[in-house]
Amino acid sequence: MSEEQKENIQAGNPLGEASVASLMVKFAVPSIIAMIVSALYNIVDQLFIGQAVGTLGNAATNVAFPLTTSCIALALMFGIGGASCFNLNMGRGSSERAVYFVGNAIVCLIGSGVILFGIAEIFLTPLLKGFGAPGDVLPYAQTYVRITAIGFPFMILTAGGCHLIRADGSPQMAMICNLVGAIVNTILDAVFVMVFRWGMAGAAWATIIGQIISAIIVIHYLLHFKTIPLKKEHFYPQIKYIGRTAQIGMASFFNQIAMMLVQIVMNNSLTFYGASSIYGEAIPLACAGIVIKVNQIFFSIVIGLSQGSQPVESFNYGAKKYDRVRKAYRLAALTGVIISIFSFVLFQIFPRQILGLFGTGEPEYFTFGVRFFRIFLFFIWLDALQPITSTFFTSIGKPAKGIFLSLTRQIIFFIPLLLILPRFMGIEGCIYCGPIADFLSAVVTIIMAFLEFKNMPKQDKNR
Repeated sequence: MSEEQKENIQAGNPLGEASVASLMVKFAVPSIIAMIVSALYNIVDQLFIGQAVGTLGNAATNVAFPLTTSCIALALMFGIGGASCFNLNMGRGSSERAVYFVGNAIVCLIGSGVILFGIAEIFLTPLLKGFGAPGDVLPYAQTYVRITAIGFPFMILTAGGCHLIRADGSPQMAMICNLVGAIVNTILDAVFVMVFRWGMAGAAWATIIGQIISAIIVIHYLLHFKTIPLKKEHFYPQIKYIGRTAQIGMASFFNQIAMMLVQIVMNNSLTFYGASSIYGEAIPLACAGIVIKVNQIFFSIVIGLSQGSQPVESFNYGAKKYDRVRKAYRLAALTGVIISIFSFVLFQIFPRQILGLFGTGEPEYFTFGVRFFRIFLFFIWLDALQPITSTFFTSIGKPAKGIFLSLTRQIIFFIPLLLILPRFMGIEGCIYCGPIADFLSAVVTIIMAFLEFKNMPKQDKNR
């Protein structure tokens, strides 16, 4: 393709011409809504389970959550990776190459979902025990996961496919895909759990039915991809496209895997140190699960912001329009910090009221839950910077920096603290790991972002 043809492709794409602020609204708002809706799958299940089953049911959904995180990790690796590669190549004018990343990403999303389903069904009990399930919680978790595992391929395809839909310039459709499934899930939760009294199984069936419906909508859209029509040859797996997609999406993948590892270690620590405290095993496990999932709503907004900035950053970096890249990042970071401060105030003032939404419990349940909310999430007002900056590095084709940054909070800081502090502080040590890790990772994020933007003008002159 000639340079003139490439310039024509770039000039015809609004990602390189429209106002950065308007593009961020166009892409980020539907992304935020889609991510919140996705988070509500787990929140709605926990709300109904908490009311119908109680503390053991809440603890069971917390034990099962690492498998959900695994689904999201795979979806982000191939979804964000494929979307970033597509937008980067479109920005460079390489449209013929760009479309292969979309087709190969779709194949990987479906294939990884089938593999994870098989692993979960075959090794269900050892996995749940490894995730920290006490004996009285294990049967509830087994019932829930054995059913929800059926939905893993659909969940991964929906979560990852929405990134490809967004990259195709249809953020509203990505939002609709998630919204429809969440509405179905909520309605069926009420029917299956509260009316039919199916308990854990009812919540699980409601979840996978919603996921299947969302996946059907995603498949229909991807078969009618707007920018460049997908053909049969685009779906043939090729290592060069899969490898680059995985490489670019690896930062987001590791971020989720790190969160999963943190939760597994946290669950086991809460169970172990909770047993020797006044709270027992189940209360810390249930409270931590509620706090983490409520925090996931805030985090969904931040991830939606970062996803909304991804097409803008990728295309303009590929087109060497670095001022637009800076504007997109700064707008996402500033908005994320404002939302983080609001979340901090909310979680500090209303922790007991939030816990009450998930059912009643003993006085110790509220005592531990309120303390966990206020201390564990104390530095939440800094938490937006790390995922937004990690996605930024991925978007501009620098996955190594994105991977490192995605590992700072969970792997480099949190897990070592979680292995050390409880030895001296007991169950309190599990609580204080969160704010310390949040603060340290925010410092690293700010330094890396500052250095990257400091060097960007030099790159602009050299190219």
